[in-house]
Amino acid sequence: MTGTTDPGGSVLVLTNTRDATSDLVLRILAERRVPVTRLDPGTDLHVGAALSATYCTGDQRGRLRTSSRELDLSEVRSVWTRRPSAFEGPGELEGQERRFAASQALWGVGGILASLPGAHYVNHPWDNRAAEHKPAQLAAALRSGLTVPATLITNDPDEAREFVACRSGGAVYKPLWNTPYEVDGRAQQVWVREVRADEITDAVAACPHLFQAAVAKAFDVRLTAVGERLFAVRIDSPDLDWRQRQSLMECTPIAVPAGIARSVRAYLALSRLVFGAFDFAVTAEGEWYFLECNPNGQWAWQPEPVIDAIAHALADRLQNGRRPAGLFPSPT
Repeated sequence: MTGTTDPGGSVLVLTNTRDATSDLVLRILAERRVPVTRLDPGTDLHVGAALSATYCTGDQRGRLRTSSRELDLSEVRSVWTRRPSAFEGPGELEGQERRFAASQALWGVGGILASLPGAHYVNHPWDNRAAEHKPAQLAAALRSGLTVPATLITNDPDEAREFVACRSGGAVYKPLWNTPYEVDGRAQQVWVREVRADEITDAVAACPHLFQAAVAKAFDVRLTAVGERLFAVRIDSPDLDWRQRQSLMECTPIAVPAGIARSVRAYLALSRLVFGAFDFAVTAEGEWYFLECNPNGQWAWQPEPVIDAIAHALADRLQNGRRPAGLFPSPT
């Protein structure tokens, strides 16, 4: 365990009841006798949990009551924003009443939990949301010194065709967000795919599309960062997008080059993140191309020793409650 002094107080974990990944970290914290309160703010406040906060000159207080415990919000050492449910309003309400309740919960409950004085956020929810935008990721990667494939985001069909036609090594299309999509009532996943200029139609004008130069990769890398601690695995897959058939991929731990490590830490600082799941494509010559950084990516699918190391790194961070001096969460 890193650090030498336990700051005391509870760890607040914001996640849904189906999130098995968080259990890996919570077991470690339980073994260390670190108090933990688990809350799904999008649903628990409709089934008996209660949250209150008061603000007076020189004083800020708050209290959370769940079915199993009561928590003084001023004593929260760390907040782990994992996978909380969306604010959708009570199920017994309908139409505009439910939408109104959901909106009030987002701005009220979400605002309270994002503004706990002294708490260390992994990650702060506002920073998570800002860092999910792919254009922001590409800008941060460039500023951090990472190598980025030539990329175009546009709703201009002619620009898209010209960009793709000029990529001698080929080009790919990527969605800017994992938006739910159905065909004949069946959920569909939009994967990264190769694209030719003659495939691009005027339908591109309907919304922004992301086109990127294809990387002649030898393999992929998933690099998981928890503060200063980096954990990387090499991914060998028969698919362009290894997520498509994860049962066919092979993962083995890999060392992180010093230059990549420096840039990843710079990226985290620029994006105000503690945790980040970075994806790279690596060429046969050993050049690492940044593809994206999911600020709240899954990590429990990797080899067991890597999973265990990441879980302990997160537990250390949450237990220590460390946060840079003078840093207070602010909306981005």
